[in-house]
Amino acid sequence: MKKTSIYISILIVIVVGLLLYIQFGHDHEDEHDHPVAAEEPHMEENEVHLNEAQFKAAEIVLGTFSKKNLNEVISSNGYTKLPPQNQADVSVHSSGIVKNILVEEGEKVRKGQVIATIESPEFAKLKEAYLHSRSNLTFLKADYERQKTLNEEAVNANKTYEKAKSDYEMEQARFASLKKQLALLNINLGENASATVPVLAPISGYVTEIHIRIGTAITAGTSLLNIVDNSKLHVDLLVYEKDLYKVKIGQKIRFILTNQNQNEIVGTIFGVGKAFENDTKAVAIHAEIDNKDEKLISGMYVNALIDLGANAVFALPLESVVKADGRSFIFVLDKNDSGDNEYHFKRIEVKEGASQLGFVQVDVLQQINPDAKIAVDGAYYIQSHLTKSQGGGGHAH
Repeated sequence: MKKTSIYISILIVIVVGLLLYIQFGHDHEDEHDHPVAAEEPHMEENEVHLNEAQFKAAEIVLGTFSKKNLNEVISSNGYTKLPPQNQADVSVHSSGIVKNILVEEGEKVRKGQVIATIESPEFAKLKEAYLHSRSNLTFLKADYERQKTLNEEAVNANKTYEKAKSDYEMEQARFASLKKQLALLNINLGENASATVPVLAPISGYVTEIHIRIGTAITAGTSLLNIVDNSKLHVDLLVYEKDLYKVKIGQKIRFILTNQNQNEIVGTIFGVGKAFENDTKAVAIHAEIDNKDEKLISGMYVNALIDLGANAVFALPLESVVKADGRSFIFVLDKNDSGDNEYHFKRIEVKEGASQLGFVQVDVLQQINPDAKIAVDGAYYIQSHLTKSQGGGGHAH
């Protein structure tokens, strides 16, 4: 009986132990079969998938390679400049009070347009003097011609003829002077006397500064406002003595605005200075702007390249290239699934070369489509998604 009890107890212990082993062993197995990381979507090593919302939020810009001359060039700095004949300080030739201002700063005006009016009693007096002189001149001319005829017939004395001639010539000079004064003041010769005169734009262009207000008292020569005509805007670049012999008229230049965006503007050299600028060993190179932009104004600083050769290379904006693990990469759009609005980017390793004006020479280390769309802006955003997914901190979606 005792032996039977012992056997039963051993059997119970074995059964309980087996049940405990099965229970805890199964739980342990499940823990290894379903790790937390496996719940995240799978990310391939060099691919990033962005949905449409992410693509737009990151303001990613797609582009392609450009052919740029980045080696056979002279780097230079300078500024945009207007010739003096394309700038005007508007003034009047007499004193008066500002009655009207008909333009605003930044407004485009044409040559001869009325831009303000000035009022003064002197204008009316001047016009009256002109009208009186014109009437008097008619009388003196008739008297002079009559006295001349009588003198030729020996009817009157020479003294009478000479006086008539002198009076007529003096009035002619006075009339011409008054007419010139009215023309300078833009007073219409055919109107009645008026105390108000118009101020006309001397050139076409844009109003830059207005120095007056209604009621401002002005004197002859007072600057009322300024007008600039940017149609003749050009670039002055400073080239140092060591590079001067390489520069020739007709060479192309490329420049960007120092404190603006990276849009490249091109031009052509039309003149080379013949003296050093101030106390420097640099000479001014004058270049016309081929693709003028209305946003350009005089005095903007530029960074420029003067093309000496035609050794063009494939280049991308600097923002296109990202660094990782000591290497350089770009992101190429692999496909855009219009069905689910996803953008699939593939990271491609490249080798960088010379860089100028915000562009860098790029040699792709694996074959891609020549027309491939590349992330020329926003590449660092894509790289951050890739780094995050590889580090286990998330995924590209």
